[in-house]
Amino acid sequence: MFGAVTLPAFAQANTPRIDQRQMNQDRRIDQGVQSGELNQREAARLDRGQDRIENLEDKAKSDGVVTARERARLRHAENVESRRIYRQKHDAQRR
Repeated sequence: MFGAVTLPAFAQANTPRIDQRQMNQDRRIDQGVQSGELNQREAARLDRGQDRIENLEDKAKSDGVVTARERARLRHAENVESRRIYRQKHDAQRR
């Protein structure tokens, strides 16, 4: 009985860490444009990647519960996108 009560409280649709990381990655993209490390085309491509993560998050939240597997999938997608942001910002292209 106790395990059944705590499970729904743990697996909720609340994703503050994911939301915070999304905001951080958006800031990194904006900062890259301002500093000249990213051009508009690169930024647009990275923004689309961020949008894909938001869509994954919305889909995961659609049933009211974000499972551990869904959270892991979101973290993986964020990790992939974070690497893309880093690579684009540090690719030594002339702007």
